[in-house]
Amino acid sequence: MKKAIFSLLILMTLSVSAQESYWSNYSVVVEPQNVDMFYKLCDDYFTANKTEGVTVTLFENHFHDAASNFTHVIGFSGSLEALGNMYAKDGGAAWKLFLVQLNQHIKEGSGAYTGTILAHWGDLNEDLPIQKLWIVHADDGATWDKAYTKYATAASLQGVLVLMGNVTAGVSPDGENRWVINGFKDFKSALGGADAMRSDAQKAANAKAWKEFMDTDGESHLIRSSLRIRIGKW
Repeated sequence: MKKAIFSLLILMTLSVSAQESYWSNYSVVVEPQNVDMFYKLCDDYFTANKTEGVTVTLFENHFHDAASNFTHVIGFSGSLEALGNMYAKDGGAAWKLFLVQLNQHIKEGSGAYTGTILAHWGDLNEDLPIQKLWIVHADDGATWDKAYTKYATAASLQGVLVLMGNVTAGVSPDGENRWVINGFKDFKSALGGADAMRSDAQKAANAKAWKEFMDTDGESHLIRSSLRIRIGKW
């Protein structure tokens, strides 16, 4: 099982519709002395081997609970056609060498997940590398989606990117099936959170909108939250 997580990359396929974007994340444990080489290997490979329409991101797992103890996440996202093209290819000698070298700097694989980005609020092109993540179990996904969409539309702020989506495979016994990400430009903004950017009147309006969301979301509970830093994007 050790280091086997990246052998799954060759087999994974993703899909997307005009309104939905699918993603896959692979979490790993990299020991401190190997982090620089781990990043360099990713940077060298993904810089030289791009697939049109596919975005690759590398995150450091910064603030997290004890059970969520992986150190890094590599994520893939893009259209059905682009991802299909990428995963349909075996990658050749360069891909095989990359996997061999990368696995030498991974202590162990932690998990592999896939799901859908259902909606976003804010500018996807704005550089907001500090991300706060909430993972949720919703009793009724469709009801939760509708309630959260109404809340996020009312609560959106300039300078904050909000992404909302689901988890469709790799679900733990905790039953996570929804997630929300807030993207910020720096640690100060992330630590203060969206409320630090609101006036008193906006805070009152947000509190009212949040209460309505909680009253209409069909029941849900938080499984975990974390803060991650995007350290690479190709």
